[in-house]
Amino acid sequence: MTLEIEQFMCRSDNFGVLARDPSTGETAIIDAPEVGPILAAIERTGWTPTVILTTHHHPDHVEGNLALKEKFGLTIIGPESEAARIPGIDRTVRDGETFRFGSGTVGVIETPGHTAGHVCYNFADSHVAFTGDTLFSLGCGRLFERKAPDMFASLKKLTALPLETIVYCGHEYTQSNARFALGIDPTNSALKTRAAEVDRLRALGLPTLPTTLMQEMATNPFLRAHDPVIRRNLGMEAATDEAVFAEIRKRKDIA
Repeated sequence: MTLEIEQFMCRSDNFGVLARDPSTGETAIIDAPEVGPILAAIERTGWTPTVILTTHHHPDHVEGNLALKEKFGLTIIGPESEAARIPGIDRTVRDGETFRFGSGTVGVIETPGHTAGHVCYNFADSHVAFTGDTLFSLGCGRLFERKAPDMFASLKKLTALPLETIVYCGHEYTQSNARFALGIDPTNSALKTRAAEVDRLRALGLPTLPTTLMQEMATNPFLRAHDPVIRRNLGMEAATDEAVFAEIRKRKDIA
């Protein structure tokens, strides 16, 4: 299965996504931040959605659930541990579970940190992962419901995916993330190249996503707590990777 993907903006900085299996026509909405832009994307593509894949319960990811369910009669899937907080949910999923989508399967990766039950959806046949508010380009989600060790472990799950995995995230935060990342890792040539490209794209009003896991492994400081240059810049040469990650997240929170 090779997914067809339509990415678009919702609200002020959320990404909306439609993902379609062309062999069957089955179409997923990845989170439902805002009804209007999602309906416009459906009209533009001519794709009829059959399911919403919800990553977590925050209002800016589920606001459109009920209206879209009423209009299309679709199924809403989301994390089991957050079911009570996801409007209209029909089916729950948990870590390690797979389910059919079109001619392929979707893998569920539970990634607590941003919320207690956040999940990501991995379309392994297409080498595409939807990471919601866990992994951003050059960043990671703020820790609202779990602590740094949980998010560190969640990100390690995502970095175990194939490096060619194409990553779609929940928000357009890349430019601000790049500024912060350069403060942590200023001599990283791959990061400097990426930051310049991000500035160019944003100046043109273009999205900075999708990214790839390979690109993030080379440039995202939240995935690079092991890097000796970052550790030296933080004065944490002898610290554990988990402690370095926690310090980077703490600094980003006050940046």
